[in-house]
Order: sequence, then C-alpha cells, then structure tokens
Amino acid sequence: MKVLIVVDMQNDFIDGALGTPEAVAIVPRVAEKIRAWEGPVYATQDTHQADYLATQEGRNLPVVHCVEGTHGWELAPAVREALTDCTCLTKPTFGSRSLAETLTIVNQDRPIEEIVLVGLCTDICVISNALLLKAFLPETPIAVDAACCAGVTPESHANALRAMQMCQIGLYYCKGMRTWNPSSKAWRGN
Repeated sequence: MKVLIVVDMQNDFIDGALGTPEAVAIVPRVAEKIRAWEGPVYATQDTHQADYLATQEGRNLPVVHCVEGTHGWELAPAVREALTDCTCLTKPTFGSRSLAETLTIVNQDRPIEEIVLVGLCTDICVISNALLLKAFLPETPIAVDAACCAGVTPESHANALRAMQMCQIGLYYCKGMRTWNPSSKAWRGN
C-alpha cells in the first residue's frame, strides 16, 4: 500500500496571507495527483486560533494565517473537490505528530510500501512532516513530489529539497501523469 500526504493546501498559503505565485501554480498538479492516486490519502491543515500572534510561531512569523474557521484556513477548492475519500488532520504547528502516530498504527496492520508528500510549504511544513514520518517509520520509503510542492521562495524550496535528500527522503518530479524518479533514472506512470 502506498500513502499520499497532502500538506496544508490551504487558501492562506496559496493566494492569501502567505500565498505565492509558485503555490498557485501547483494547485492543478496536486488536484490531479490526488484524483489519480490509488491508495489512502491523508491531508493536513495548519490550524491556528485567534491568539496566534501571542504564540511562539506568531512572534517569529507575525502574519495571521490559517485561523480555524476562516476562508484562509479552508483547503483550496480544487484540492477539496479532489479529496473525496481522505482522512483530514488539523495541526497546530509545522509537523503533525498525530499523522505520524496514525501512520505508525496503519503500518503495523498493513505495511506501507511508500509515503509520498505533496503540498505547502516545502521549506516549512512539508520538510517537517517528511522528517517526522522518517523518524516514526525509518524503514518506510518516504518521498516528496517536488513538482507538487512550493516553498516560501523558489530558493528555500530548492534548499528544502536538498536537505530532504540528505536525510534519505526521495524526490519525484511530476510530468503530467508521469513521475521522474532520480534514483532509478526512470519515468513512472502513463
């Protein structure tokens, strides 16, 4: 069984308070990846409260975003529509401990062949979740589809991808429905 993780594809990270053109550009690819996925899909939602600016994260990143119940907190419409059968998990910070714990239990019942992450932001929440999953499931191959992720900047996106490679997180690059796997130097899919 292969598992897809859709990280924080929320309005505030796409075209809202912390949005970027790169984030807007990945939305159709992420939605297509979800629709084509054959296996379980989990989605995370960055979730803050009205007191966000008083938190450690808020003091270090003083931009109110993803406040529960707001438009910015909601998943992008194209992504939400694609997530027809999915487990959604809210998280108060970059990495989701409940996601890692859930997948650890799933893996005990039915071994996970691979976990693939997509979403936002590569350099904050994607890398945090990838490394957290690697810590909880060290023998499970974990990969990130680089073409279905975007960082705060293109440079920080590239830096995060390099950092994940150093930590044995695989990288895929989508091309339509085909994915390039640099390890095997081959395209997968149609």
